[in-house]
Amino acid sequence: MNRYYLILAFDLRETRGARIDSLAKGIRVHEANQLIFIGALLFVLAVLLSAWAFRVGAPLLLVFLAIGILAGEDGPGGIRFDDFYVTYIVGNLALAVILFDGGLRTRYASFSMGFRPALSLSTLGVVITAGITGTIAASALGLDLLQGLLVGAIVGSTDAAAVFSLLRNQGLALNRRVATVLEIESGSNDPMAIFLTVALVALLATGAAPSWQLGAFFVQQMGLGLLVGYLGGRALAWTIDHIRLAEGLYPLLALAGGLIIFGTTVLADGSGFLAIYVAGIVLGNRRTHAAQDILSVHDGLAWLAQIVMFLVLGLLATPSRLVEIAPGALAVAAGMILVARPLAVWVSLLLYRASVQEKLLISWVGLRGAVPIVLALFPLMAGIDQARLYFDVAFFVVLISLLVQGWTIAPFARWLGLQVPPVYEPRQRTELDIGGRKGYELVGYVVPPSSPAAGAIASELPLAPGERVVAVLGPNDAKDPPSSARIEPGDAVYLVVPSEDVERISAILAAKPLAPSLAERRFYGDFALSPQARLGDVCAAYGVKAPEALADLSVAEVIRQRFKGVPVVGDRVVLGGIELVVREAQDNVVTRVGLVFTDVPPPRDSG
Repeated sequence: MNRYYLILAFDLRETRGARIDSLAKGIRVHEANQLIFIGALLFVLAVLLSAWAFRVGAPLLLVFLAIGILAGEDGPGGIRFDDFYVTYIVGNLALAVILFDGGLRTRYASFSMGFRPALSLSTLGVVITAGITGTIAASALGLDLLQGLLVGAIVGSTDAAAVFSLLRNQGLALNRRVATVLEIESGSNDPMAIFLTVALVALLATGAAPSWQLGAFFVQQMGLGLLVGYLGGRALAWTIDHIRLAEGLYPLLALAGGLIIFGTTVLADGSGFLAIYVAGIVLGNRRTHAAQDILSVHDGLAWLAQIVMFLVLGLLATPSRLVEIAPGALAVAAGMILVARPLAVWVSLLLYRASVQEKLLISWVGLRGAVPIVLALFPLMAGIDQARLYFDVAFFVVLISLLVQGWTIAPFARWLGLQVPPVYEPRQRTELDIGGRKGYELVGYVVPPSSPAAGAIASELPLAPGERVVAVLGPNDAKDPPSSARIEPGDAVYLVVPSEDVERISAILAAKPLAPSLAERRFYGDFALSPQARLGDVCAAYGVKAPEALADLSVAEVIRQRFKGVPVVGDRVVLGGIELVVREAQDNVVTRVGLVFTDVPPPRDSG
């Protein structure tokens, strides 16, 4: 990969119509101050508008992109920015930070249910999507087939920033199996998209025929990405655990280590994106010192990366050019969203048992974001024909994807029955690891009126051994002693709990009212069943005929058989007029089952 040594100079003599170019002139102080002011203003605007986006359900990345476009040369801001090399560097750095944060939050347990289908989607799925989309692009844009396939390769992969933002930052709680597949796919499909794009750019630039070297290049990219990422993640975890620093330096050490892993892999001609994602997974699944500090700081860094990246990409766009290519680009976007992505999902998941609803949602969450725009810079930097057209089409496709898919995913998931009641989280969370002690956390909640804990005495809370209320803070002062304090709505409650129990404690203290379709009693049903209950007995109690082959199995065994041994919360088995719904599952074992009535009334109490 070529290295670009850049010196930026900024000519801001006119506020409107300002120009930003890569020129080796140096940066004058006054103009640098103007740049800082404009950048900070755009950044603050993006952050403030995110509150509006949450309320109306708008995709946050679309908001950031729109602000960049409005600040650009065709918008009120009038800033002219056309430096593709700077955009390439900013885009790669931001994507590396986002993928590292995504890896830190991906649990090993997820891989048992999501790794193989996600791997199929991130390799075979990308190829199919790129091929079908490329064929459509060649026809719609008047290109030859090879040029059309390059367009397909550029827009062929889902975007980690878009998917992580959707699943983690917008309050959308999906069926865990679907969410896991989408996260792993979006974090691991960049190598295939980069390989296809680089290969096609090389073929168009040189006119050479494909050779076995392309296959070797792909194996090298994937292999080095996995190897360096795994070894680098282990080394980074060991370093964090065996070196004593000021607490605030551990998150910075983690970030610097991740970027070293990224850079080392790229210099060795491997996939730096795959390497830093794998390193994040390895580090995030080890109980290292300052783990919670690392997570909280990287959450902010991931937000920073997303905002900066999409602001810069928005500045780079020229909306007037997008209007010119709109008809052909719209055909490409429609073909990708409605034809290519669904076919790729269906073919890629043929060997994996996924319901029609799951396939439909995975097809619709094929969000495009920064990655296609960054890949569209490759033809521009290579100087091949029609390079600007490829970039404009990629940008148009990203806009349509964020507008159409990003804005409709939540209601679509709810309609398919794949959105589940959310998992609540503490307002504050601190790991207790002084002297190497690990496994316990101090968690804090502000108790909402709807919480099961509201009005209860602290000692009456259903706490397990090792869990303890350490403080109950009222509006004006602490309630002492905390163990006998009555918990009122609005109180702040702090507990010491094992890390693995935080989710259960959050459901007790942080529960809030939900939309009617997601209210727990409606979603999971009014009745709870023992997972060990015999299915034939359950069906007989409600006048439903049990399938003969399943009648002697327990409820848990029926659910495990239906979902190939990997049941998750929200999985449903329909039996006539009743549904069995998984309420809780741990280590692929169903521990609680709900019963929902569809057209069969519950039995009346004989008394």
